Amino acid sequence: MIRVMGMTHDHKVETGIPLERIQDGDYVWTWVDFSEPTPEETDLLGSFFQFHPLAIEDCLHVLQRPKLDYYEDYQFLVLHALDPGTLATVEVNLFLADKYLVSFHHQDLQEMDEAWDKMLKRSHERKVWTHGPYAATYIVIDSLVDQYFPCVYIIEDELDELENTGSRESVELLMNQVFDLRSRLLKLRRTIVPMRDLMYRILNSQHVQGEKEPRAYYADIYDHLLKLSEMIESDREMTADLRDSYISLNSNRMNGIMKTLTVITTIFMPLTLIAGIYGMNFKNMPELGWRYGYFTVLGVMIGLSGWMILWFSRRGWFK
Repeated sequence: MIRVMGMTHDHKVETGIPLERIQDGDYVWTWVDFSEPTPEETDLLGSFFQFHPLAIEDCLHVLQRPKLDYYEDYQFLVLHALDPGTLATVEVNLFLADKYLVSFHHQDLQEMDEAWDKMLKRSHERKVWTHGPYAATYIVIDSLVDQYFPCVYIIEDELDELENTGSRESVELLMNQVFDLRSRLLKLRRTIVPMRDLMYRILNSQHVQGEKEPRAYYADIYDHLLKLSEMIESDREMTADLRDSYISLNSNRMNGIMKTLTVITTIFMPLTLIAGIYGMNFKNMPELGWRYGYFTVLGVMIGLSGWMILWFSRRGWFK
């Protein structure tokens, strides 16, 4: 689908414009959005807009790292959106010039719809009148970044719940949950950190901001990305601490089990020795013919076991 928005010379926003009319000079600026384009619609990037083949190739071969390329009459931006369910990355490409913005994405994105609606609602603002493509670019990037926050907040909530209820779960289950969280945090980091670096470059680029575009708008997005990066690093450190705590807890449990088994084995070792001696059935063993020999040996074994248990208890082995 291709949708077109344009600002007329009398400061009116029109939508549903045929693509052929955007070059007639009737509009101060236009925004053309390619959403889930067909192969025929994709060919318009080269045949109608005459974009550079390398930029078109970047649109077709996903996923590119977020970046900013300068061409003769426009700038080409690669941005990343996030699927909230799977944290999969969705590429968004922007062709930005003084008189137009062309956005291209292979999937229908809620963020792009929100940015489109915001531009329509803010069409009366002077910034939108005079710097429409740059304003639209800011709104698109801001909408993409705003969708990062819920993904990070969900993980933080799961971390808090895991920290509060972890003592009631098995160590194996807890470790699986921790590694799952670390994997999801890594996916977020691979998206947010390159976007942060891209925003730093945009913030210091006069080409993208336009001659009069305030730096504060792009600085605000950059601050959001810095905050997200710090949150992710903090969450990764927390998962590392949880992992180390669970490993230590598991080691302590194993040490306790081994200690218990060692005590039991040590107690039964002399009993096994006595039973083994009197189980050899030699003929010349005086105790075998003694009337009270069996009860005496049992008493010795019980007494020896009790003495060893008492001795281990005094040494703190059962604590």
